[in-house]
Amino acid sequence: MSETYRTVTEPATASFVVQGSEFLGHVRPVESVDAAEAFVDTVEREYADATHNVPAYRVRADSGGEFLREYSSDDGEPSGSAGKPALNVLDQQDIENCAVVVTRYYGGTNLGVGGLVRAYSRAVKDAVEEAGIVEERPHEQVEITVEYDDSGTVRGILESEGLEFDADYEADVSFRVRVPLAEAEALRDRIRSATSGRADLE
Repeated sequence: MSETYRTVTEPATASFVVQGSEFLGHVRPVESVDAAEAFVDTVEREYADATHNVPAYRVRADSGGEFLREYSSDDGEPSGSAGKPALNVLDQQDIENCAVVVTRYYGGTNLGVGGLVRAYSRAVKDAVEEAGIVEERPHEQVEITVEYDDSGTVRGILESEGLEFDADYEADVSFRVRVPLAEAEALRDRIRSATSGRADLE
């Protein structure tokens, strides 16, 4: 797999009406299969009154990014008319670490399988367009725990590298850092040498 992958920039929703049926495409970037499934559950709860909530996602299922997990469901629509077309849009645009749910409120007119395929594909395309696409590098989470004396050093390194992190100041100081996979080992080495091996790294 390549060093970078394409995903959506931010969560977005797009909607339109076809012959009385309202379609809402919801899309969001996700870091794991668990996050994708949690998003699907959230949408299903929020739109519990909808006729269908059709989910699809493509997620790199391990931190090495070697294994891509794909999933879709028709959620009661005719077989192959909803989930697969939704997933195909992500596939064709080569979008990963992305979950979509298309919500449909039935409007009284049957659209037929061809009409459904077009509508579900469009809902995902529109939502992806709304969200925007970004090139991302596979990331992993590194946990660094140090005593207060070393926390300034560690924080300085993370800031100088421009990394995203959260810090918890308790008995010790814990940093949760989002690091591109390719740079994670170098960061661990740098922290170890800057703290003379006192940092606890996970």
